[in-house]
Amino acid sequence: MRLIKSHEEINEIKRACSISVKAHKRLMKNCSPGMTEYQIGAELMHEFHSSDAKEAYPSIVASGKNACILHYTKNNSTLKNGQLLLTDAAAEYKNYASDITRTIPINGKFTKPQKIIYEIVLDAQKKAIKKCMVGNYWSDIHREAVKTLTKGLINIGLIKGKLTDAINKQKYERFYMHSTGHWLGLDVHDVGNYKRNGEWRNLEPGMVLTIEPGIYILDSLEGVEDKWLGIGVRIEDDLLV
Repeated sequence: MRLIKSHEEINEIKRACSISVKAHKRLMKNCSPGMTEYQIGAELMHEFHSSDAKEAYPSIVASGKNACILHYTKNNSTLKNGQLLLTDAAAEYKNYASDITRTIPINGKFTKPQKIIYEIVLDAQKKAIKKCMVGNYWSDIHREAVKTLTKGLINIGLIKGKLTDAINKQKYERFYMHSTGHWLGLDVHDVGNYKRNGEWRNLEPGMVLTIEPGIYILDSLEGVEDKWLGIGVRIEDDLLV
């Protein structure tokens, strides 16, 4: 019952998404070096509460290398010039959740390595979104994201070898270790099986899901050029099938 959303439910989710968009735009306008992550979080909360909404989940406001921590919630570091800010935060409106992530340069301008990683992730998200169509399998979305991310990482030398071999050996998991999305609704990770009788479920009209590829290059990784270390990028949006 919760997997296929009604017209009324879809409207509530759209409203939650709209509030979240306003919050992220407020963040982008106010973000600057010297602020703390919790001050950014306060900007988000102001927008949520001003729209009669609340947090759908504890906000992740992760600057610099903190962006490589998937469920970072300390939000107590100071934003520094030249770093990225990854913000995974969204509103819940009338019990329905949204879930949005954006990664931006704190000073308004990407460094060349940051831009390269960002564009690989954005390309992966765009191609994964195209797989969000009635009749496709749930797994098609993740497979497309993995293919695009892996190809991009090979092109810049972070993964060695041929594309098919790198995917089969899951070499991408060093930099991308989570699935590309999840169901969305009354919970931010909403209920519903992803498989039926051992087979991936087909996408049906009324399903709502997230698409959120990312690349996370821990500063402790060996064999990685310094220019890439500490870069974490995720881009997440909410899709209606």
